[in-house]
Amino acid sequence: MDLRYLTPLTPAEQLAQGLAASQPMAMADRVRFSELDTQNHVNNKAYIDWFERVRIVHLNQVIVPHYAPGPAPRVALHSASIRYHKEMLAEEPYIATAGVVTFRTSSLTLEQQIWSGDLRATMQAVMVMLRPDGSGARYPLPEDLCAHFIAEEGARRDA
Repeated sequence: MDLRYLTPLTPAEQLAQGLAASQPMAMADRVRFSELDTQNHVNNKAYIDWFERVRIVHLNQVIVPHYAPGPAPRVALHSASIRYHKEMLAEEPYIATAGVVTFRTSSLTLEQQIWSGDLRATMQAVMVMLRPDGSGARYPLPEDLCAHFIAEEGARRDA
């Protein structure tokens, strides 16, 4: 199966590329020369960029539409923790994924993964939704979005 780059992948495409389970959002790309360090391994910063790219697509395609017709939230990345499982090298194709695992009133935790034949890196990111007026006040998650997280992404509400 050909791998489509920079476009959300279907569950079947994800599984065909070796992911252990399909994820709510997954996009493929290929390691670029500019992402390598002096040892020809992917630089740690590149993983952060890859995780951000798929996280933003997930935000724009899944989360933001649930705020309509009202204004979209401002989003703050509260914290992130990355674990590197296995090195990556030049020209390797990879798939970056994102899915909500838990959520609260105005925040959510995303589990993110990088796959290239097998699992290469994981990241847990906590994102906080803020009011669009710039006040810094929290912006509650709409109930239909919470229902989506539970039904479509397998997330659970955190107390």
